[in-house]
Amino acid sequence: MKIDWKNLPFGYMPTDYNVRCYYRGGQWGELEITSSEYIPLHMAATSLHYGQEAFEGMKAYMGQDRKIRIFRWQDNAGRMANSAIGIKMAVVPDELFHKAIITVVNLNKKYIPPYGTGAALYLRPLLIGTGAEVGVKPASEYLFMIFVTPVGPYFKEGFKPMNMLICRSFDRAAPMGTGHIKVGGNYAASLVSLEKGHEQGYASVIYLDAREKKYIDECGPANFFGIKNNTYITPDSSSILPSITNKSLMTLAGDIGIKVEKRPVPVDELASFDEVGACGTAAVISPIGKIFDPDTNITYEYCKDGNPGPVSVNLYNKLTGIQYGDEPDPYGWIEIVD
Repeated sequence: MKIDWKNLPFGYMPTDYNVRCYYRGGQWGELEITSSEYIPLHMAATSLHYGQEAFEGMKAYMGQDRKIRIFRWQDNAGRMANSAIGIKMAVVPDELFHKAIITVVNLNKKYIPPYGTGAALYLRPLLIGTGAEVGVKPASEYLFMIFVTPVGPYFKEGFKPMNMLICRSFDRAAPMGTGHIKVGGNYAASLVSLEKGHEQGYASVIYLDAREKKYIDECGPANFFGIKNNTYITPDSSSILPSITNKSLMTLAGDIGIKVEKRPVPVDELASFDEVGACGTAAVISPIGKIFDPDTNITYEYCKDGNPGPVSVNLYNKLTGIQYGDEPDPYGWIEIVD
């Protein structure tokens, strides 16, 4: 097996094993191990017809000490539980979630990118309705599984400034809808607008609130943040997925003396930020160099020297340092995989 670890895309690469567990008769069964990349699925499964599907994204990191680290898995488990509750699926117990993580990582150790490559092993927990229903109702059977694949940065720019486009002609999620949980329908709703942004040369699009088109919601598949006046500012909205990375950055910012504000962020405020960026498990931090608003023909420019801003660099280094074991972890975010 020869893998170019330093030039990995963010995409799927087959690995040796995945793990699965079925919910039947009102209870979860035993964790199963398989090398199959396919799922046997009934043609009337609720995941296919009524969108009963939720997923997570997390990573395993190889440290310089050759120890494998998992970052804040309890938060991923909790978020998947919220997603399951939000669309009436069986909740995966924390103990099962944890056992599945440890098992699948240990089974695929040879696919964990070496320390220093900037890559990691991506874990994709998946929960789907497998029970057959024709009427609109929740399934009685569910499948929870985790597969893994080695990945590089989500945006091809990596930790370098990228450009984004403000999107007013599409909504990612509606108030009181499913924007706050991690379900596939939210991503399906973003595909057309994301492709339109890519066709115009932008790395992603920035969605605004669906009600007034006045406030920033999300940066495609990531959360938004801005820096000004020694303050880390990120949107507060009921239709934004709560990013574990963003939550971590807010903690780190506070601990290095930067004020933190989680509040509505008007589009007009973009002109006053010193730095802006997108953050999430896949991207970690992606600094934004330019944001173009086609409705006003205004271009907001940052990173004018071509480099990420100092606060973004500091936060990125601190967070990735903890994830790879180069920085101390006073927060209890890391678990070493034995």
